[in-house]
Amino acid sequence: MGVANNITAVLNFVTFLCSIPIIAVGIWLAQQPDNGCIHLLRWPVVLLGFLVHLVSLAGFVGAYCNKETLLAFYLCCMAIVIGLLLILLVFAFIVTRPDGSYGVPGRGYQDYRLDGYSSWLTNHVVDSKSWTKIRACLADTDVCPKLTQQFITADQFFATHLSPLHVNRFSYGHISYSLMKIRVPF
Repeated sequence: MGVANNITAVLNFVTFLCSIPIIAVGIWLAQQPDNGCIHLLRWPVVLLGFLVHLVSLAGFVGAYCNKETLLAFYLCCMAIVIGLLLILLVFAFIVTRPDGSYGVPGRGYQDYRLDGYSSWLTNHVVDSKSWTKIRACLADTDVCPKLTQQFITADQFFATHLSPLHVNRFSYGHISYSLMKIRVPF
């Protein structure tokens, strides 16, 4: 067995082992109570784990046993995965490139407007079904309660560099404003 096959076999064995926690997390997510955030990730994570598991097993067996058909299957699957990841990367870059931010005089943060983002992202968020899911997902996080404990005075808040989520959270008024009352900002 050549050096290249040994390296391929070892890398695929490590990938095979790494796919087990991915499957476990997917199964764990499937058993969690239903909410908007987890609902989107349940079965794609399990499917991704099984696909990685099968492809890495094919690569390992093909490289270790010098089976050319399994190696060809493995290489085709890897080429498809790499191509899909590149497409996803380009799509994400195009959709999120305009960040919707503009400077606020005298503040340590930038304000964000939804219409400053790409039209695809804006239309997707403005859709009432999507916004309901996004709002429920944001309400389930503990980001906002943690923020109310971080800032004692308004000066501390205004001097802090905040993420777009934080700015959206606080741009409608005082610090204790409820996330459930946030509307799509225009």
